[in-house]
Amino acid sequence: MLNSKQRAQLRGLANTLPVTLHVGKEGVTEGVVRQLEELLESHELVKGKVLESALATPGTVAEALCEETKAEPVQCIGTKFILYRQAREPDKRRIVLVK
Repeated sequence: MLNSKQRAQLRGLANTLPVTLHVGKEGVTEGVVRQLEELLESHELVKGKVLESALATPGTVAEALCEETKAEPVQCIGTKFILYRQAREPDKRRIVLVK
């Protein structure tokens, strides 16, 4: 569980990140979950966007993706959302959270 200082730190780091995950009209599919798993393992912090053609809201998409991947929601504004999960392997961890 992230505290407010950690969320603020992650929001700051995500500010310059490009959108790397796009969720289309089919919503949360196996392919989207698989892609997110790979992104979280390699980057730990992922910025996603729900396309306007999607039937789901960004909040529900982020919530569903968090449940599937055991990630933490950082922020959800407009059509974009940010998710964080620490890499499983210690040598791949890039982000050190404040306490």
